[in-house]
Amino acid sequence: MTAPAVLAFSGSLRRDSWNTKLVQIAAHGAVAAGATVRVINLREYPLPLFNEDLEREEGPPAAARSLTDLFIAHDAFLIASPEYNSSVSAVLKNAIDWVSRPVAGQPPLAGFRGKVAGLMSTSTGALGGLRGLVHLRAILGNIMVHVHPNQVAVGKAPDAFGPDGMLRDAAQQSNIERIGADVVDLARRLRA
Repeated sequence: MTAPAVLAFSGSLRRDSWNTKLVQIAAHGAVAAGATVRVINLREYPLPLFNEDLEREEGPPAAARSLTDLFIAHDAFLIASPEYNSSVSAVLKNAIDWVSRPVAGQPPLAGFRGKVAGLMSTSTGALGGLRGLVHLRAILGNIMVHVHPNQVAVGKAPDAFGPDGMLRDAAQQSNIERIGADVVDLARRLRA
């Protein structure tokens, strides 16, 4: 069986994003578990706000087509979601909205249906973005993604990371790497 292909990204556009650092740790765990991993930054896929009139009149933007192709080509996702006002970031929700659109020659929700996702978050607050993960889990579940039951929220992000981008707490570091490995294991089981 070929190695599962994992797409890893955060829902943050900030250059020094803690969530981007977090998803890179999970990606390391997925690679160690035998997956091929591609880490992307949603900043590389600038998308207008989803608008069905725009889609109908001009077709999907080039960035949406590229992002959709990436989602279709991968078996699983690692997503670090910042919490904005107790929910997911607008850029993450907008990317999901564009990728969920019908693609000619593909079944409905081709970028999501039957795929696996591992979720994590970090924020400046004590809950670490946990409230936003509840919303993301519901969104992904509704578009047929198998969301791994384990998730990790790392609180007090400014103090949680060392200068090397790794988590100072060894148990937290291990838990994030484990999410990456667990997603690979679940993707393998679903493909078997």
